[in-house]
Amino acid sequence: MGNPLFAKKPLELCLEEMKGENRLRRVLGPVRLSSLGIGAIIGTGIFVLTGIAAHDKAGPALSLSFCAAGLACVFAAFCYAEFASMVPIAGSAYTYAYVTLGELFAWIIGWDLILEYAVGSATVAHGWSHYFQDFIGIFGLRLPQALTIAPFDFDTAAGHFVRTGSVFDLPAIVITAIVTWVLVKGIRESATFNALMVGIKIAIVLFVIAVGSFFIDPANWRPFAPFGYGGISFFGHTVWGQTAPDGTALGMLAGAAMIFFAYIGFDSVSTHAEEARVPNRDVPIGIISSLLISTILYIAVAVVLTGMVPRDRIDINAPVSNAFAQVGLPWAQFIISIGAVAGITSVLLVMMLSQPRVLLAMARDGLVPPGFVGDLPEKFRTPWKSTILTGFFVALMAALLPLRILAELVNIGTLLAFVIVCTAVLIMRVTHPEAERPFKTPFFPLIPILGILSCLVLMFSLPVENWWRLLGWLAIGFLIYFGYGRFHSVMAKRRAAAKP
Repeated sequence: MGNPLFAKKPLELCLEEMKGENRLRRVLGPVRLSSLGIGAIIGTGIFVLTGIAAHDKAGPALSLSFCAAGLACVFAAFCYAEFASMVPIAGSAYTYAYVTLGELFAWIIGWDLILEYAVGSATVAHGWSHYFQDFIGIFGLRLPQALTIAPFDFDTAAGHFVRTGSVFDLPAIVITAIVTWVLVKGIRESATFNALMVGIKIAIVLFVIAVGSFFIDPANWRPFAPFGYGGISFFGHTVWGQTAPDGTALGMLAGAAMIFFAYIGFDSVSTHAEEARVPNRDVPIGIISSLLISTILYIAVAVVLTGMVPRDRIDINAPVSNAFAQVGLPWAQFIISIGAVAGITSVLLVMMLSQPRVLLAMARDGLVPPGFVGDLPEKFRTPWKSTILTGFFVALMAALLPLRILAELVNIGTLLAFVIVCTAVLIMRVTHPEAERPFKTPFFPLIPILGILSCLVLMFSLPVENWWRLLGWLAIGFLIYFGYGRFHSVMAKRRAAAKP
């Protein structure tokens, strides 16, 4: 008998679980799944990250940064689509790792996805709060200082934490509570609400592209890559490209590593495979179409933004609305602010929708308490307890922790998940060549290999502090796994039952 830490969950057992009653409702078609993907992607990237990436890292070459990051995601997306069509159940990369790499790797990726979705949700809630306060400011309304931001922040120049004068971020708590309530109500209501938000923000993004294109000055694109086309670093040491005074890499690829957060979300479509009407067809369509549509919109906005305003005059906090104000269209701030609030709301909804599905898959496998996390009441057929638990922790982090600390935790965890999924596809083609694959990754094995390499390049280009934070998070996860999950897992019980 092999090492129980690397025991693989049989593919047949995963498919058998779908025949039980304790599963989610299949109510999502390809349009709603694509909408969920777009809802998770379009938002923070366009309305927040474009400013700081163009201003500090890439300049007008930001459009190529989106291409580079998008290409890495496309490689991973094909791999996600293949697995989602093979194993159409909740769990996403966690389930794929369990089938191919074994229980310990499954726990690592599941714990990693919790980091991605929970901390990512808190980061997005922060962004929503900032834009909401900007929006009500148009009407002369202001919240008390004590209720506007987290109580402390990290001063990068001084190298220590400082007080902000606030008590907690009230808007972040409120929006998290509202989204949690919508999610508990049910997947149909959540998808409908998300579709409305997606419709609003796509309309605003198209408005930005259409109107902003009339104010492009090609002179703003020169030099096109003021920091060069490099930006690759290895554990904090630049190996290709310029280096900033603080030691971080500069260039087009450095911009790609920074704005990678903008693409986090397409993988969330795979967490809803169990709720897809025809998962073998609908999930691959949802993953790939949402990623391609979002990438095209990202590139178009980057081209327009850097053409409207010189790189050094781009506002890093509200880049899009400020750009329109600089070209003499301050009235557009109102329209763009509506789009930003709607866009970021849908990102928050999809990210908070995805985490309980991952926890549900882990509960079914016994790695976390199934009585609490895996409860699916007949009235809602949603993992309501874990949804409320997720909402509580997201609100707590968003209210009390500074944006910098939260944002830096997310990218590296997502990239790790992509590397594992691409690796798992390679392994499954060898170990289970007979398995039915309604969707196959094209140009195999080139696409998975390129996915692994491109994601590793972006991982190593992140500041070294991210690696230490990731290791700390994984250490906490190991304590939980070796203290509980290892002894209560379904696979452990199967081994015990098989003993004479």
